[in-house]
Amino acid sequence: MAFLGKLKDNFSTSFSFFGDSWAELKKVKWPNRKELTSYTIVVVSVVIFVTIYFAILDTIISEIVRLVTK
Repeated sequence: MAFLGKLKDNFSTSFSFFGDSWAELKKVKWPNRKELTSYTIVVVSVVIFVTIYFAILDTIISEIVRLVTK
């Protein structure tokens, strides 16, 4: 009987979790198209900048290692 009680508690907890999650999702202020476009541009720009930075840093470190091991 204890097993059935735990099973019932688990199901009610799961349903409660999904209900609470749905309620929280209704409170979210979703971005409009203009905001989403600007956020996307910022993210892509930062990713490109960081990629170039690490590529240059990697090239410099590789050259230093090559000169030291030569």
